[in-house]
Amino acid sequence: MVIAPLDRKLLRDLWRLRGQALAIALIVASGVSVLVMSLSAMQALSDSSAAYYERYRFGDVFASLKRAPLRLREELEALDGVQFADLRVVQYAILDMETVRAPVMGRLVSLPRSGDPVLNGVVLRSGRLPDPLRPFEVVVGEPFAEAHGLGPGDRFAALLNGRRQMLEVAGVGLSPEFVYAIGPGALMPDATHYGIIWIGRDALAAAYGLEGAFNDVSLALRPGHPASAVLPALDELLASYGGIGAYGREDQPSHWFLSNEIEQLRTLATILPAIFLGVAAFLTNMVLARLVFIERSEIGLLKAFGYSRGSVIRHYAKLVLVLSCIGLLIGWATGFWLGHWMTGVYGQLFRFPELIFAPHPNVYLLSALVSVGTSLIGVLGAARYAGGLPPAEAMRPPAPPVFRHSRWTPARLVAWLDQPTRIIFRQVLRKPMRSLFTSLGLAASVALLVISLQWMDALDYMLEQFFVDQQRQDATIGFVEAKPLRVVQEAGRLPGVLAVEPVRVVAARFEAGHRSRREALIGMPADAGLTVLRDRDDRRVRVPEAGILMSDMLADVLGVGVGDQVRIQVLEGRRRVLELPVAAVFRTSIGMSAYMNLDELNRVLGEAHTTSMLQLAVDPDHIESLLARLKQLGAIGSVTLKSAATDMFDQTIGETMLVMVFFYLAFACTMAFGMVYNNMRIALSERGRELATLRVLGFTPAEVSYMLFGEAALLILIALPLGCLGGLGLALLMAASFETELFRVPVAISAATYGWAVLIALGAAVPSILLVQRRLSRLDMIGVLKTRE
Repeated sequence: MVIAPLDRKLLRDLWRLRGQALAIALIVASGVSVLVMSLSAMQALSDSSAAYYERYRFGDVFASLKRAPLRLREELEALDGVQFADLRVVQYAILDMETVRAPVMGRLVSLPRSGDPVLNGVVLRSGRLPDPLRPFEVVVGEPFAEAHGLGPGDRFAALLNGRRQMLEVAGVGLSPEFVYAIGPGALMPDATHYGIIWIGRDALAAAYGLEGAFNDVSLALRPGHPASAVLPALDELLASYGGIGAYGREDQPSHWFLSNEIEQLRTLATILPAIFLGVAAFLTNMVLARLVFIERSEIGLLKAFGYSRGSVIRHYAKLVLVLSCIGLLIGWATGFWLGHWMTGVYGQLFRFPELIFAPHPNVYLLSALVSVGTSLIGVLGAARYAGGLPPAEAMRPPAPPVFRHSRWTPARLVAWLDQPTRIIFRQVLRKPMRSLFTSLGLAASVALLVISLQWMDALDYMLEQFFVDQQRQDATIGFVEAKPLRVVQEAGRLPGVLAVEPVRVVAARFEAGHRSRREALIGMPADAGLTVLRDRDDRRVRVPEAGILMSDMLADVLGVGVGDQVRIQVLEGRRRVLELPVAAVFRTSIGMSAYMNLDELNRVLGEAHTTSMLQLAVDPDHIESLLARLKQLGAIGSVTLKSAATDMFDQTIGETMLVMVFFYLAFACTMAFGMVYNNMRIALSERGRELATLRVLGFTPAEVSYMLFGEAALLILIALPLGCLGGLGLALLMAASFETELFRVPVAISAATYGWAVLIALGAAVPSILLVQRRLSRLDMIGVLKTRE
């Protein structure tokens, strides 16, 4: 095999530049890794959910109601666009699990007498479906079974409509309806305190007095028929049966959370790779421009021997392609591994019977086009310059630089500096644009360090603001139906209870013009002390005496502001339609609810003073007695401990965040190393003759090292504040991009985060300094001083 002369030259150049080439390839690999990781994980979630939904018949429309006869099936299936309906009984119950001290909430879902449900099928992971002849056999959700060590044959107690009943586990399963099994009012799944239980229809209906009736319905629609066209007719049909408002698959809690996570991965695949690949393009341009400068005479000879302008440009473009392809291959391998790991992490959060991780070729094709295209754009100018050099001009040595006083270096300052320091400033100011872009590249690595570390600050801030400053209660009791306010006095007599505050939560649909949104309308006492609303600036927000206090996210969705009227269709009780003004809007970090004064809410609903939830302050010494008592009460629907919610939030988000921060820190350190190493190698290459001359003239090795590394230190010094400022800007961009209806990530960057980012960036620069120092110490003064003339 004959290798063309230009290709042999290309191989020699790559070997000579192997250190710089590797540094550039690693930066390209970092960007490609993040891109492939995000896109492959996003595809895995999309493919896994699509296959799961189709195979196990995930419903298209869902609705809950008080009670309706089974004969209503014919009317439901006669609705335009409806293919078939699945009628169920669904109830919440308190479970007494020996593995935890607190009462556990279970969502009981009925199963047909024989076979699998028509919709939202159950995937058996072990065991079998309940035997119709054994009414209290159940299938438990797999996360719940794992949290409590349950398997076929195990038993546990449940309060079914106030009666204690032992349930026996027949099987362990999953369902597409509960990919993300989150309890009412919770922020994330907590399998220890919330579980899904499937039980025979006859037993569940008999326990709650729903024989021959149903209180939950799922619909499958004909292909191509939108859910929005069915919802009004379904709501109208169920209104007389206590319907609480139908919603489509896009608003089903499990699917909604999954869709939001996929959207965040799409955002991640856009922002960070752009930063890495942009820096890689700049570095490639620096290296190639220096190579062209060094090889002016070779370029002239090539053109004199008949090589065309296009051949020279293609030769240098090949060099860039090789660097990009090396980074691309490393990035593909690393991105595949990271994507597989991230998919596994999501597999613990979103429960699928099978995770399909098979990245599409388009993922790799897109990453190749983006990385190679960015690199080629970055070197376009240097390659065109090389191709455009006339042979006679190229074979002449370049004109020596012109030295003169710069307006950027005042004479008084110059006189104050010693000679080596003046040389450093002169070198930086000789090529201000390159110095500026080098500092910007270093600043980008510092910015990435800041944005990586600030996630932990944001997590701590959210925990502090939501669970400490706002949620001051120790426990929350939820009721299946609204209760009269006398339960406040009754709760106050429970063991260890120090204070009780009622809260009313009403399902409602908010409408403003053509916009609408289904959310909770929350009634709070005017002097609430256990739930203190605060905005994102940590200012207390009080519930107005009249009108609605609305979160900024909900106000944006509805397109309303202070003073605007909002139509509120209550989806429970008497289903009243309210016209209320927006009294205030505040910026929230979690959720998008609307609040009212509790007395005013009860008044406009035309109901007696009622509550659907109690907030409790509890003496820590009596918490065990309280939990034991609550396990015996059958009238409550749920019990939530703030300590358990905090631990779960910290465990679920915090542990995953730590691993992600580690990877981003590694990528940012790679960028910092590559930037410093390439800059100093180029400086050493350009100034080798100058530094050797200084040694011959009597300058010590330390002074020569100071002049070389002082330039890098000055550029790093400029980059550090720019990087911190860029990190703040990037944090603002990421916060805006990652904003969801559930979470708005706050921009909370501590002084310690800036300090650690600076220290890590400096630490990443040390290996590159040591490598270049090694080359500098081996500088051949005689060889460097030789000239070609």
